[in-house]
Amino acid sequence: MRIAATADLHFTQQRYSILQDQLSKVRDEADVFVLAGDLTNFGKAEEMEPLVNALVRLRVPTIAVLGNHDYESGQESELMRILTAEGIKVLDGSAYERDGVGFAGTKGFLGGFGRGILTGFGEPEVKAFVRASVDEAMKLERAMSQLRTPKRVVVLHYAPIAATVEGEANEIYPFLGTSRLAEVIDRHGADLVVHGHAHRGTPDGRTPGGVPVHNVAITLLESQKPSAVYRMFNI
Repeated sequence: MRIAATADLHFTQQRYSILQDQLSKVRDEADVFVLAGDLTNFGKAEEMEPLVNALVRLRVPTIAVLGNHDYESGQESELMRILTAEGIKVLDGSAYERDGVGFAGTKGFLGGFGRGILTGFGEPEVKAFVRASVDEAMKLERAMSQLRTPKRVVVLHYAPIAATVEGEANEIYPFLGTSRLAEVIDRHGADLVVHGHAHRGTPDGRTPGGVPVHNVAITLLESQKPSAVYRMFNI
């Protein structure tokens, strides 16, 4: 299976024609198109509707997770409805199987990596923050446990490892993802992980268990090659 993946489109109506041109080759190059969150800029339905129109015109099976920007206006349920109504698979602690390849996904959350991970100790506000991070990891656990396919792809918005956020300011690493997600991935096993969110990160890394992880934020892809707005993978 040929998979095209991108993230962080931050779509606005003004980018409609540009995006159509940028994605015009997806139909010929990919069997599946994956969007790893931050589809919109402010999480509004009026941003999502024209984006979905552009995606449907590609005529490629599309799989997506939402990102933090898609939650900004509290319309995330409506955004998911708009996507699913047009046949786009939205993963939110859920799984999808196609042609022997399983896709498991969720937004993910922040919280830090390795020894620097934030734990639920102290003020109630800290405990609530950590609970949100744990809840997203549990959603990924639920999604991955549903898969019975020989090949597995994990779709996230937040990073599961620190290696693919390298290049961002060190001070914001804890806000770019959490290794709680990597723990779930290594427990279940996967062939490929894609995420976004870290616009100035690093393209490639691996979980402690050796699973390949790729940052497909569109700004990162364009910084390497201006015409590259998605990345291709073969599974």
